[in-house]
Amino acid sequence: MPEISLIEWQTFLRAHPETHLLQSGEWGELKAAFGWQAVRVINGEIGAQVLFRKLSLGFTIGYIPKLSFLNQSLLDNKSFWREVDLICTKHHAIFCKLEPDCWDNGNNIFVTKPWSLSLYNIQPPRTIVVNIQGTEEEIKTNMKQKCRYNIGLAEKKGVNVRVWDDLNSFHRMLEITGARDGFGVHSAEYYKRAHQLFHPSGKCELLVAEYEGKAIAALMVFACGTRAWYVYGASTDEERNRMPTYLLQWEAMRWAKARGCQEYDLWGVPDEEEAQLEAEFENRHDGLWGVYRFKRGFGGELKRSAQALDRVFNPWIYQLYLRYMVGRESI
Repeated sequence: MPEISLIEWQTFLRAHPETHLLQSGEWGELKAAFGWQAVRVINGEIGAQVLFRKLSLGFTIGYIPKLSFLNQSLLDNKSFWREVDLICTKHHAIFCKLEPDCWDNGNNIFVTKPWSLSLYNIQPPRTIVVNIQGTEEEIKTNMKQKCRYNIGLAEKKGVNVRVWDDLNSFHRMLEITGARDGFGVHSAEYYKRAHQLFHPSGKCELLVAEYEGKAIAALMVFACGTRAWYVYGASTDEERNRMPTYLLQWEAMRWAKARGCQEYDLWGVPDEEEAQLEAEFENRHDGLWGVYRFKRGFGGELKRSAQALDRVFNPWIYQLYLRYMVGRESI
């Protein structure tokens, strides 16, 4: 069937509660407010939200982030992909990038014409996923001893975590963190819109860690189905010896567990094998290395997403894109 409305997409997703956060209607609306266009299509029990980013000369890049229900039969569904092709052609896409919502098992079973293995992912491919199905004591037992200690230290040193709604202060804190750790920050309006879209349905919470009433760290956690994701986090340069970020993550896990989540995705570590990560994390602080030492402490499992796939519609301009991407991490 052709493009469907947001309401129709939301109805479709109610039958697929384990759909990834980035395929949610709310995520599509968030990106649509900041330079993308969200288009949805379904064919029977198969559906996808496609995001289009405008380029010069009227061209676009299509992007299907974290497509759930992905298996070989989906890629072989010619009727469904014919609809996707028509949508991409309508929007003058140079190519469409698909990131499967599954883990890399090393055999690339999804690579089949006209799809080809992409050289670049958009989302960080490697992450740490914490199992939060057990009791709180069991979850803590799986953490590194130093991490457990820091959670308790934060509590003993007077750090308090609560629900927050001060998005302006959160953004200022993000700017401090971005300048300190060298990563980009969206506008304040971006985080406000994310909170407005996800929070009313219980899919998002903004938590703040305070000491003597002063905000010193905060994070925004998201949840869909039985999965939760730590997506945005920040801290000030004050009171860092009180380890507020450790207690903050623990309370985010407790929030996720209370709403029925079974796993907590810490969203992004360096794309290296575990042996190399463990050998170098104490000496590396560039890129995502700066957060690996922190995230590893929570005792999760290191995982890598299946590599992205590209479906090329304009080979010549696609080659220019590949040259442009040399030395860059994402589009």
